[in-house]
Amino acid sequence: MKKFFISRVRSFRYAFQGWAYVLRTQRNAWIHSVIATAIFIVGLWLRISLQEWAIIVLTTAFVFTAEFLNTAIEAVVDLATKENHPLAKVGKDVGAAAVLVAALAAALIGLLILGPPLIQKINATFNLKP
Repeated sequence: MKKFFISRVRSFRYAFQGWAYVLRTQRNAWIHSVIATAIFIVGLWLRISLQEWAIIVLTTAFVFTAEFLNTAIEAVVDLATKENHPLAKVGKDVGAAAVLVAALAAALIGLLILGPPLIQKINATFNLKP
């Protein structure tokens, strides 16, 4: 049983090392992190519902998962070949496209969930009429 728990702790350590690598080496991961932090702050300010939080958390996880997989694909392609191979380009481009799709979907979901209450809050704060 002890061996099992030690192996689980190692697994988490490796996962956090991967996460740290992505944050250390991928500029877009920092952009995603800053935007996610801003979204969470706005969500707290707007007091969105638990269901809306669930969607925001899943969407954020989706973007980070795409970024992590893209970084993994790039590393494996770089390991496989140092030359400019057309299939290496396809692999990297498709990985980047996955991140783009996830980020665009997240932006749309963020606007759908946060947009209306944010507009209401701004209007109420500045006594603006909708």
